[in-house]
Amino acid sequence: MNQIQKLKFHSIDEFLEYLPGHEREMVDRLRAIIRDCMTEGKEKLAYNVPYYYLHSRVCFIWPASVPWGNVKADGVLLGFCNGHRMRDELNYLEKGNRKHVYVKTFTNVGEIDLDLIRTYLFEALTIDEQLHQQKRSKKKL
Repeated sequence: MNQIQKLKFHSIDEFLEYLPGHEREMVDRLRAIIRDCMTEGKEKLAYNVPYYYLHSRVCFIWPASVPWGNVKADGVLLGFCNGHRMRDELNYLEKGNRKHVYVKTFTNVGEIDLDLIRTYLFEALTIDEQLHQQKRSKKKL
């Protein structure tokens, strides 16, 4: 546990049990969409919230009730770790608090558009695969 954050979850289940009901509903919905799109991916806690990996970090879910995430009160943030590389013609995402991260904050489960989230997730997965292939080709040289 660090000085900034007083919470330390030891599992995804412990994290989920901590969440208030309205956040839990949004997190459950986002997790289901991510897991459906990332059948080969892994889910694990990082910074006390769920991150999703294929070859590297693809995305994360950060509820407002988990401190120091700068999430609007009662919201749940879906972040894309290489969001700066994503095409966002709809201006759906906002720049996050990290250089490369782009995010979308939801305040209720009705705001979560399944098809739109899937589109962004598939693009994030494509970017992850492209970056992985670039690294592999550099190693061969």
